[in-house]
Amino acid sequence: MKNSSIFYRGCLTVICITGLLGTGSACAQTVTIPVETAETAIVLQVAPNKDVNTIYLGKKLSNPEEYGGIPGVYQQGNNYSGMYNSAYTPAGSRNLLEPAIAVTHADGNNSLDLKYVNHSVTRVSDDVSLLSIQLKDPVYDFEVTLYYKSYYKEDVIEQWSVIEHHEKGNVVLQKFASANINLNAGSYWLRQYHGDWAKEMRPEETELTHGIKTLDSKLGTRADLFMPSVFMVSLNHPATEDEGSVLFGSLEWSGNFKTDLEIDPQDNLRIISGINNYASPYQLAAGQPFETPAFVYTFSSEGKGKASRNLQSWARNYKLVDGKGNRMTLLNNWESTYFDFNENKLSELLKDTKKLGVDLFLLDDGWFGNKYPRNSDHAGLGDWQENRKKLPNGIAAIAREAQSDGVKFGVWIEPEMVNPKSDLYAKHPDWVIKQPKREEYYLRNQLVLDLSNAQVQDFVYHVIDSLFIKDPAMAYIKWDCNSVIYNAYSVHLHQNQSQFYVEYVRGLYKVLQRIRAKYPDVPMMLCSGGGGRVDYGALQYFTEFWPSDNTDPVERIFMQWEYSYFYPAIASANHVTDWGKQPLKFRVDVAMMGKLGFDIVIDKLSGNDLKFCQNAVSTYNDIKPIIWQGNQYRLSDPRTESVASLMYVNADRSSAVMLNYLVNYRYDEGSKRPIRLKGLDSAKKYKITEINLYPTSTSVINSTSVYSGDFLSTVGFNPVVNSDRTSVVLKIDAVKE
Repeated sequence: MKNSSIFYRGCLTVICITGLLGTGSACAQTVTIPVETAETAIVLQVAPNKDVNTIYLGKKLSNPEEYGGIPGVYQQGNNYSGMYNSAYTPAGSRNLLEPAIAVTHADGNNSLDLKYVNHSVTRVSDDVSLLSIQLKDPVYDFEVTLYYKSYYKEDVIEQWSVIEHHEKGNVVLQKFASANINLNAGSYWLRQYHGDWAKEMRPEETELTHGIKTLDSKLGTRADLFMPSVFMVSLNHPATEDEGSVLFGSLEWSGNFKTDLEIDPQDNLRIISGINNYASPYQLAAGQPFETPAFVYTFSSEGKGKASRNLQSWARNYKLVDGKGNRMTLLNNWESTYFDFNENKLSELLKDTKKLGVDLFLLDDGWFGNKYPRNSDHAGLGDWQENRKKLPNGIAAIAREAQSDGVKFGVWIEPEMVNPKSDLYAKHPDWVIKQPKREEYYLRNQLVLDLSNAQVQDFVYHVIDSLFIKDPAMAYIKWDCNSVIYNAYSVHLHQNQSQFYVEYVRGLYKVLQRIRAKYPDVPMMLCSGGGGRVDYGALQYFTEFWPSDNTDPVERIFMQWEYSYFYPAIASANHVTDWGKQPLKFRVDVAMMGKLGFDIVIDKLSGNDLKFCQNAVSTYNDIKPIIWQGNQYRLSDPRTESVASLMYVNADRSSAVMLNYLVNYRYDEGSKRPIRLKGLDSAKKYKITEINLYPTSTSVINSTSVYSGDFLSTVGFNPVVNSDRTSVVLKIDAVKE
């Protein structure tokens, strides 16, 4: 073997193999480039004609030198273009399938051909490596660089592209995907999600057939409202929690996205994901790089549970703000006051916050606006001055009182939006997204500000900055986004309206980058009328997200279950409210699936209810490190079983928390059989204790019994869930011998 080099510790192996695909008497050169993580490999190969193809994505081989021989074992018939498995498929030349990139050159030509120039590997850390592959059109001065960022321990890859040209004039990017992935199997099963307000993360699983299946959004903001960008693809049969090969994927972008899934004529699956090119031909000037957002994915040959733990670990280690750190438990005033509050009411709520034992009081919507006071959602949005009638001494006075009460203070904002009834709308109509000749159309009585405009970016940044100037100890921001974009038009962009959807999101990220540069550690919740903007493009600036405005605990079990496949528990803000008919204990136990919070009227709680909540906060403080940083295992699926059960296990498998909920309230339903535990050490001995009990109840669990990890994973344990015990929280601890 000639020209070979192997780079192991940086997580990426590069092998240059001469002559593997050579034909005839001439020895043509091929280059095989495996991107390896601990258990997965995606393998690229440069053909003799300098096309770059993906020849493998799956469980990695023990001998990387064998990757180059993978194409030789497939006999799938004609590949008319030689491009079915292109690593980044260009349009307009030989390609016959859905492209990853399509352009109109400065001279009007629509063809593109991308040939290998070189590649390089950068070792970012012991765990992270970055592969870059430069491609260039042999006719036009146009190039694309593909990036593959591999996270070795987490088995996660981020993939994106940078597009640049030096032609004489502008090039129009008609399509500009982030990633072009190829999978080979006998069949493919897509698990996707859909929803609406209060109906987030509803799964559907179907077998893919020939043609193109598209997952996309055209909403501009709140892009995940109807369909989030997350999905799973199982190979050969639907993966279970612990068995089957499955790929999880998601685009790190907070605006319009598009993922095409196409089975090619050879029955391989092509996945092309990126910014939605809907109404977005992008004029690219010479020498101006266009960087696409990252597409993040993980592959597991051990089922969905392993894939989800990969993503959760990656998010905590690399993507979330303070993903390995702490979070505050809060009390929110929204459910108790809505828009109707004043200083006296807030003063009482601050005392309730201290009484409850949580860390922080969050002041929600309604604290601003004077000429157009924010007494409902019809007015005031955009006028971020304290309402003098409600808060005559300003936010700073409330913050000082919170500090004297021994709690921290945070505030709700929605800085991207404006009500037509506002000073901001009257003074800066050119800052508002609306068609100049068309009737305005509202969602929640509001419109969106034009964040493609640098002046608007400055305004939004200063909204946040001014809050910290008034209260330097400001401890929390809840950032909401309740409207989508109608009648898309930017005064600022003049004739370049097709750039708008891209530049809006870029403008949002510029603001968030400025905020994080000045306030790197302040916790911020990503809220968008619920789960309308939950993606890793935004979450890199936030500590947590709000899954849904629907806080009915039974509904939340299903939502939080599905979110957990893609996001870690520490990122999911789960609040106890008065929604639903379940007892208070059930509501609290469900909220413990992630980051616990409260949105209830404390002074209306009975003595036992208050005592339970206080004890629950203390209990949660003890177990939250396991829930937030532990490995999550789903044990009993609420969609197929009467009991939903899941557990979190700490790193050394010495402690675990098991959460169990009754989701079927028909007669005599409950946990009739033992539930097999996962993630424990089979050689260790464990005791199981029921925790978070209501003050008047006693546990039926024998906390003195000792079980081996082998017994608990093979036979299982019954948490005794039934109509009298609708939620059960168990603490599992290794016995020291």
